[in-house]
Amino acid sequence: MAAVTVVPGAPRPAVGPGPAEGADALFVALSAGFTALSHPLLYVKLLVQVGHEPLPPTVGRNLLGSKVLYLPGFFTYARHIVEVDGKRGLFRGLSPRILSSTLSTVSRGRVKKAFPLEDMEHVSNKDDVKTSLRKVAKETSHEMMMQCVSRVISHPLHVISMRCMVQFVGREVKYRGVFSSIVTVWKEEGLWGFFVGLVPHILGDVIFLWCCNLLAHLINTYAVDDNFNQASVIRSYTKFVMGIAVSVLTYPFLLVGDLMAVNNCGLLAGLPPYAPIFSSWIHCWKHLSAQQEK
Repeated sequence: MAAVTVVPGAPRPAVGPGPAEGADALFVALSAGFTALSHPLLYVKLLVQVGHEPLPPTVGRNLLGSKVLYLPGFFTYARHIVEVDGKRGLFRGLSPRILSSTLSTVSRGRVKKAFPLEDMEHVSNKDDVKTSLRKVAKETSHEMMMQCVSRVISHPLHVISMRCMVQFVGREVKYRGVFSSIVTVWKEEGLWGFFVGLVPHILGDVIFLWCCNLLAHLINTYAVDDNFNQASVIRSYTKFVMGIAVSVLTYPFLLVGDLMAVNNCGLLAGLPPYAPIFSSWIHCWKHLSAQQEK
């Protein structure tokens, strides 16, 4: 390869993005694409969470043959949204959600580069219990720091996205574009308005990370026999399976966070009769717990 001589004072040759930057851009693009594809599902789920049930339940039969009432499924609800708002209506609130997802992805990458775990020690079968737990705790703490930072940075746009979507309930147009929504939140609620529901979301993230990583480690270490032919394959999927199981445990935190994001913001979905006005996320949690016990 020929050497390149750099003359003092001469402009340096342009250097294109390296492999790392290209991989980051690809990951951001894939994340945005997945966000867009999954948006209708999250949209319908949010409307159900706030108690908007515009369609009557249908009569069906359970496994025992008894007649039961079933609430409309995703496709039925999505068809109703299309009938009211058209196909574009399924993507209400998508722009701030994509921006929120992008900020989350980019901020995680920046934090990871700023605080790299260069001396990361991977768990080995030769480690004793104390050493292996120390390594898992160190890795999980690093993941927790990245997740918390990305959650704080992306949460304001998450709040705006939630409010754009629940406008379907009352047919409001209060939250439209991203910038106009930012101005609206700032004028009416100040800085705190961008972070309503943040605490339960962070608590859910932290509990999810620690439970998922610790359970996966314990199962891989003590439940999967090294003599088993497919032991390595099973270990590679353990964290994924644990993530699905632990998400059931942390779902209440995410639910409370989303309900707080739209509560008492001037939209019908955040006011009675859909929901009382909550003084804090703990008040919301107690209210939902009382409703579940009835």
